[in-house]
Amino acid sequence: MEIKILGSGCANCKKLEANAKAAIAEIGIDASITKVEDIKEVMKYGVMRTPGFVINEKVKSYGKVLSVAEIIKLIQTQN
Repeated sequence: MEIKILGSGCANCKKLEANAKAAIAEIGIDASITKVEDIKEVMKYGVMRTPGFVINEKVKSYGKVLSVAEIIKLIQTQN
């Protein structure tokens, strides 16, 4: 599973990345997390507000910091 955090590196983007890492650790799956900070790359996903959260190239959320529980739920619906 590939997870991407879309954003400029702001505090919310960093918090979302930390929550994603915590969610992966909690459920024990094999997943990579990539930060996408290039605004042109972020715009390719159609995300106009950051942070954006992408699983396997599908945008699952943008404009808010997902909780660990919310991320776990999104991950589990992918499997």
